[in-house]
Amino acid sequence: MHLRSGGTDPGRDGCRVPLPWSARAPYAGFGSTTEPWLPQPADWGSYAADRQRTDPGSMLSLYREALRLRRTEPGFRTAGAEGRQLTWLPSAPGVLAFARTGGPVCVVNLGEGPVELPEHTDVLLLSGPLDGQGRLPRDTAAWLRP
Repeated sequence: MHLRSGGTDPGRDGCRVPLPWSARAPYAGFGSTTEPWLPQPADWGSYAADRQRTDPGSMLSLYREALRLRRTEPGFRTAGAEGRQLTWLPSAPGVLAFARTGGPVCVVNLGEGPVELPEHTDVLLLSGPLDGQGRLPRDTAAWLRP
């Protein structure tokens, strides 16, 4: 749409960004050495896959761990999920908590401050570190073994 309109209508391209693969490559490794038609922020190389690969706190590491859990933890698997009901759990204002029968509990803190985690046996996955008191910070999710 952007090219067909002569640059006057971004269409959906206005919200898309090329994936950054290599921090040191031209255009962060997206495509060849030809400039992509989608704009790429100047600091986009800091999000490149080659940098995230070695960062345990990166989004790439989070996704890889989630995929590992999906393969190894029965409660994360979708195969055989028939009859597993999603249950919303009681939670503080600004917090979403739910579980699927036989699966982990997921707690997402969308509130203003840190919150206590519900009773659990293991923390399976976190989208960010817990605070110094073991609470879930704002804008963070936890998957727990009940």
